[in-house]
Amino acid sequence: MPPPAEELALLDRELARLDARRSQLLVRRAWLLSVLTPPAGPPAAPPVPQPAAPFAPPAPFAAPFGPPAAQAGPRSAQNVLLTLGGLLLTIAAIAFTLVSWGHMGISGRSAVLAVVTLAALAAPALLLRRGLCATAESLGALASVLMTLDAYALHRVAVPEAGGAGFAAAASAVLAVLWGGYGLLLGRLRLPLPLAVVSAQLPLLLWAWSAEAGATVFGWALLLTAALDCAIALWGPGLAVRVTACVGCWTTGLLGLLVALTQSVSAGSAPGALAPAALLLAGAALALSGAWRAPTGLAVAGGVLAGLCTVAAVGGVLRAGMDRGWSVPVYLPCGVALLTALRAPLPRPVGQGVVWASSAVSAAAVLSAVPTVGMSLMGTVSQLAHVWSGAPDGVRGALDAEEFAWSRPAAAPVVLLMVAVLLGLAHRSWDRLVRAAGPVLPAGTSWRSAAGAAASALGWAGFTALPAVLGLSYPAAVSMQSVLVAAAFAVAVRALRHGARAVGTTTLVCGLVGAVSAGLLSLAAQAATYAVFAVLLVVLGTVAVLLDGAAAQAARALPDPGAGRAVRALRVAQAVPACGAVVCGAVLARAAGASLGLDGYRAAPVMLLVPGLTVLLGARLRSRPAALPVELTGAAAAAVAVVMAVPDLPFLALVLALGGVLAAGTAVRAERRPAAGYLAMALFVLATWVRLSASDVSAPEAYTLPVTVPALAVGALRRRRDPAASSWTAYGAGLAATLVPSLCAAWFDPHWPRPLLLGLAALVITLAGARLRLQALLLLGGAVLAMDAVHELAPYVVQVVGALPRWLPPALAGVLLLVVGATYEQRLRDARRLRETVGRMR
Repeated sequence: MPPPAEELALLDRELARLDARRSQLLVRRAWLLSVLTPPAGPPAAPPVPQPAAPFAPPAPFAAPFGPPAAQAGPRSAQNVLLTLGGLLLTIAAIAFTLVSWGHMGISGRSAVLAVVTLAALAAPALLLRRGLCATAESLGALASVLMTLDAYALHRVAVPEAGGAGFAAAASAVLAVLWGGYGLLLGRLRLPLPLAVVSAQLPLLLWAWSAEAGATVFGWALLLTAALDCAIALWGPGLAVRVTACVGCWTTGLLGLLVALTQSVSAGSAPGALAPAALLLAGAALALSGAWRAPTGLAVAGGVLAGLCTVAAVGGVLRAGMDRGWSVPVYLPCGVALLTALRAPLPRPVGQGVVWASSAVSAAAVLSAVPTVGMSLMGTVSQLAHVWSGAPDGVRGALDAEEFAWSRPAAAPVVLLMVAVLLGLAHRSWDRLVRAAGPVLPAGTSWRSAAGAAASALGWAGFTALPAVLGLSYPAAVSMQSVLVAAAFAVAVRALRHGARAVGTTTLVCGLVGAVSAGLLSLAAQAATYAVFAVLLVVLGTVAVLLDGAAAQAARALPDPGAGRAVRALRVAQAVPACGAVVCGAVLARAAGASLGLDGYRAAPVMLLVPGLTVLLGARLRSRPAALPVELTGAAAAAVAVVMAVPDLPFLALVLALGGVLAAGTAVRAERRPAAGYLAMALFVLATWVRLSASDVSAPEAYTLPVTVPALAVGALRRRRDPAASSWTAYGAGLAATLVPSLCAAWFDPHWPRPLLLGLAALVITLAGARLRLQALLLLGGAVLAMDAVHELAPYVVQVVGALPRWLPPALAGVLLLVVGATYEQRLRDARRLRETVGRMR
């Protein structure tokens, strides 16, 4: 006996071979079944299984038993031939009826059509008995076409005076009955019953057309046809019949309801809206009865349709005769009233459809108010072109929307506040609502949070649109918007402190959007600008402080598993209003400069008060998450000050120097030292260059060398005390203070002494950097040396290039590219080695 492990491996191999053998036999069996013809004669004997090796199949097994080449089977060829034959016979019958009809007498024509039609109707029964189903289907289709031609011939010969639409209505009804009976009699034919359903769509509609009926009669005709289709779809025989009837039901039903909805919307009085309302309610009853027994998807759709039809019917009667601007507040309560159907004993899918219908009505009502809210918010952007041009007569003038039809969307705030109240009630009583609705409404905190967040957003939007809709004065509108912003932030703070992140985040975003809109609106008048931005500064700062306290309180509860996420959310939320407060401070600083009558460049130092305060605030916040966003916002204000000072070089140098002082103050902190230190160095050097340029200095070395020598001495002392200090920190500012201005002067100097001396100095610095392994000396000296050499060699290069043939430079460039491409890997390794060498320098 082998060991257990070897025996187990042997058994696994044997089982795998058996599985492979079984798969091959199944493939062979499937192919044999596919090539067998239908049982037209005596059944063939089943194939005798062949013996196989116990473990491994023979090697040539796959070759003879592989699948045959692709070819048309007997059944597919038969179907093609029968289809073509039936099509040709149909074309011949149509041609005979339309073209050759006049060459025969009345009796001959009737006899030919009757005999051919009866033969075509009788042949499928005989063919089905012999098992020729496909041939029977082809002749059945031909018989259907012949019956239609018989109807046409009957109209032309027997009753030519009858109206075309009326006769077509009667003929379609008769054909539907005949096809239905024929299909039921020969149940194995698949075409007659669906044709009967299709023909049944026409009688009522054609009858209404022949009677020149009104739109309401057309609607009823379509709806009754849909009712017939619904009954067939529920109880009809066969899948094809039910699918055809279902498609017809939805098509005719929706068309009829569309007719009724059009009449209901256009009705000018309540009595005129009663007839379309009755049609809509009948459609709702039909949809509800069909959905009661339909599958899940169709049941939900039926519930939605029933709910929408009910709202359209009741709302159409109630709103008839009213101003169109107030139609939405009438339809909205009707949609909300649908929720009372949740207590009815409806199937779950139907109840869900009704809920979706109610939600759709509410969503449509909210969407109708979007233009009004958008104009109230976005219209304030127009004040950027009219800053301090004077307070307008009303808020609509400030929105630059005098031509906007404010009377038509007057109901927008009402709609938004109604939906907000309903969602707020659902948020507060969600558990009770779920218990009352049973399985129709989904339980869970996410849906409840979504309802609360939507209620907050819609309530804020409704109050935001209210001043413009009411046409309030400019001071009243500004005051209301400021109070609304403060209220939104108060709700946000309360929600975030209690862990309602969805509501808190939504109201925080609403407050920020409202703050931007209120700030832009206040730009029309100077006093309003100071008042609004001061209020926003206080509000945003208070919100940031309160959220910081909430974050600290949550941090003390860190043993709680969910406290960490809550703290992070509060920290992120705190940074947003903090940055907004900095922006408000920057606007107030710019406004102060404008009020003092200062030009833009003269007001730039005033703007630097904001980044100065953010530097102090960043030192106070230290490692809190809000510190970095606040300091970056202050840095953006400093960048704005620099742009403001660009027209005047002396002021630009002053602003750059003050910015360097602020960056140096920030670099005192260890966590900001790397970035702020380099920034301070760059600002100081740039301020020096700008100051020299503003003073028309042609020999900058006399001014820069006295700065460079002490700076290098201080750097050497720093390196002696701290050998790990970077060479950029020690020597970068000092070297750049002289090298860069000298390079700029040498670049435009037509004489040779300055470029020569600068090149020698740069060469010495480069060699010193390579010898002492100091990165700042090597890179600064090398860059200046290269630029100086390019400046000196450029005229000669231009002369040489001009003397060369024009084809030579492209040829040389091509050769260079080929050489570099051929040694690309080696050059890449050399570049990486050089980068690593330079990176190891201090």
